[in-house]
Amino acid sequence: MSALLEITDATKVFGGVRAVDGASLSVGANTITALIGPNGSGKTTLFNLITGYLRPDRGRVQFAGRDVTGMDAGSLYRRGLSRTFQQARVFPQLSVQENLVVAGGYTWRQLFTRRVSSSDRNRAGQLLAEFNLAPVADLLASELSYGQRKLLEFAAVLMSDPKLVLLDEPTAGVNPVMIDTMERHVRDRHAAGITFLIVEHDMSFVMRLCDPVIVLDQGKPIFSGRPSDVQTNPLVLDAYLGS
Repeated sequence: MSALLEITDATKVFGGVRAVDGASLSVGANTITALIGPNGSGKTTLFNLITGYLRPDRGRVQFAGRDVTGMDAGSLYRRGLSRTFQQARVFPQLSVQENLVVAGGYTWRQLFTRRVSSSDRNRAGQLLAEFNLAPVADLLASELSYGQRKLLEFAAVLMSDPKLVLLDEPTAGVNPVMIDTMERHVRDRHAAGITFLIVEHDMSFVMRLCDPVIVLDQGKPIFSGRPSDVQTNPLVLDAYLGS
């Protein structure tokens, strides 16, 4: 299986603390890969290095065969690498539909002009319907429930027609019905050809959905393999029980 994303010797130090410490890992194309680990293991920092929100002190990030180390988040988004955040990031004073159109690369001023292409408006409409957000399309994003904001952020990253989506804690703070909804959307988009890398603490969600699973501890991977092997691996058990 070819690697869509490769991280080699990635290192990030904050005030003497090695948040990411020589981490090397790969994400195979057409997989739903989990990145798990105890609190403080470096998962969010590694996500930020991959997606251009932080620049590594050392190491390399390759995406779709190209070196993208230190490339800014906007450029990566346009190349097909996008992400969500643990706390959903949406534009609260724009409508739900406007949030999607902005995610397609338009300025706020262009939202109300003919310069927004019909294809992008149609794509936004399709995503609103798919994510069951069409009934609230004209509401401000600030009026949505927390779970709906999570769905809106997920839909927004799909406006770029991505190759790889990084999901940061997609089930955090949402109810069981919304977890099932999120899982269904991941499966549907994966079936359509999108690769996923998911940071998640809900192990039942990970075990149902993800293969392979990468375990991070103290800033570097200590295990990569099938979800069924995670629960019995002594290094993984030690990392969690000893944290």
